[in-house]
Amino acid sequence: MKLRSKATALLLLALVTLLLVLLTLRTGRAEPPAPLARPASAPQRHPTRVPVRLLGRGAFPGVGRGVQRRRPPRPRPRAGRWGAASLEKLARRPGEPKHVRAVLPRRLWMHLAVVACGNRLEETLVMLKSAVLFSHRKMQFHIFTEESLKPEFEKQLRQWPDSYTKKFEHRIYPITFSVGNPQEWKKLFKPCAAQRLFLPVILKDVDSLLYVDTDVLFLRPVDDIWKLLRQFNSTQLAAMAPEHEIPKIGWYSRFAQHPFYGSAGVNSGVMLMNLTRIRSAHFKNSMIPTGLAWEDMLYLLYQKYKNAITWGDQDLLNIIFYFNPVSLSRQSLSIHVLPSSTEVFGNCAYFVWTNPTSFSEANRENYEEGL
Repeated sequence: MKLRSKATALLLLALVTLLLVLLTLRTGRAEPPAPLARPASAPQRHPTRVPVRLLGRGAFPGVGRGVQRRRPPRPRPRAGRWGAASLEKLARRPGEPKHVRAVLPRRLWMHLAVVACGNRLEETLVMLKSAVLFSHRKMQFHIFTEESLKPEFEKQLRQWPDSYTKKFEHRIYPITFSVGNPQEWKKLFKPCAAQRLFLPVILKDVDSLLYVDTDVLFLRPVDDIWKLLRQFNSTQLAAMAPEHEIPKIGWYSRFAQHPFYGSAGVNSGVMLMNLTRIRSAHFKNSMIPTGLAWEDMLYLLYQKYKNAITWGDQDLLNIIFYFNPVSLSRQSLSIHVLPSSTEVFGNCAYFVWTNPTSFSEANRENYEEGL
């Protein structure tokens, strides 16, 4: 009997303990009691502000992938993928901020050559300034002149404003002829004019070149003519403009006593040349059937035709391209260079035109004074 009473007591004790545990768990889930109201006179305390750190993308991996799609990484260009055309686009145009300007490699500079002797100093400087004024890319000037004019060229070019001088570099060369009699070459047509024939021989490190006479004025960027080099086909190595717009009344078609290119001949006042191709080519001629290199051909050609030529080096160039017509591109340059006068005789200045009415011989003097 006593054992049953003890068992019953233990069972009751266990049930009471279980009820207390259940009551405790239920009380813990209930809402906490409301805070006691403070009297109106009690000071208010504000909770301390804790700085909140904003979590950026990627803080919770896998969250939001269905809303925003990650853009695939852009492939970076490998070394050596930038070609000449791509680097040209990096050159800054006038008016663009300086931070977008890229340094153009020297191999992509434009090269401009001129020959100045006698009283052609001021005329040459005006031409060079007009080239810098309108052009975008940096240029290298190759100035061939007499020793007496070299100091004055250096002095005048140093006095140009920074806005001009930062767009070009220059080098001055003496008048030299690698073959034949120098004095004979120097007196051909006009003083030093025959020097242009020897540019491929002298400028061995220059790939392409624009030669212009001293009486040329640029009215559009040199870049526009320079781009024509890319239009040469596999046989073309130079571009020249026609001597006259109407072949029937041109000088060559009426008076020439020697072969000349095409129906009107070509003018040597502006010549765009791929010097690398000229140096490596062998030219057909009337003397040696196998062809001659450029330097070897010049004096032999002069000796054969010196009593028949009138315009000196220009006549020799016409003879060369008469025998080698596929080497010359005439159409590409003719739309950019037009004579300032339709007269056959007299001094003809050549201009790079923006359009046929943009310039006239009458206001050339005003233009020179403005520069």
